Amino acid sequence: MIRLSRTIRDFAGQRKAIRAGRYGVIETHAGVLVAIHLRAWPKVLSLRELWPVGDRFHEAGPADRCRLYYNQPRSAPGFLALRYVASTRGAGYRTIRTALLALDWVAELKQTDAIVCDAANSRLSDRSLRRMGWAPHKPQRWRRNYIRRFYGEYPPNPLSRSVEPSASADGVLPVGPNASAALREPLWVG
Repeated sequence: MIRLSRTIRDFAGQRKAIRAGRYGVIETHAGVLVAIHLRAWPKVLSLRELWPVGDRFHEAGPADRCRLYYNQPRSAPGFLALRYVASTRGAGYRTIRTALLALDWVAELKQTDAIVCDAANSRLSDRSLRRMGWAPHKPQRWRRNYIRRFYGEYPPNPLSRSVEPSASADGVLPVGPNASAALREPLWVG
């Protein structure tokens, strides 16, 4: 029987499954990584693309939740494509940043060279994308393509430290004195 989806909450124990999964959804809530849902098919379309709902659209669900869809195209196995980010009302910076850190961690697990995305929402400023490590890529007239390059050198990620088998069982990050206040909170639930 073919499994259409798989939810992973044990990030340290299921690293092999995350590495093998080509299509996934990273779910965060209130600044905490809740789950990675592996899918059998890629994210292709969204409601926003089919129905003109505008940039202020938020999906239904509990406040302060973010779901980030990523694909690893078969034609480019060395890359991840950030396909879509869906947030509910009240989704804060910490929740979205945790989803992006989790995507970086997935990229590191898969040893991908880069992550690419099409920043279609006008609320995403070029400045904020640059501050999070994204650079303009393949300029086009009606699209804003961005890339986050790694090529074997991955930035320090507090999430990768927290999912090591030696990390504490309560999921609290081992954070040093120079860490920002936003990262002193737990990033994942074990």
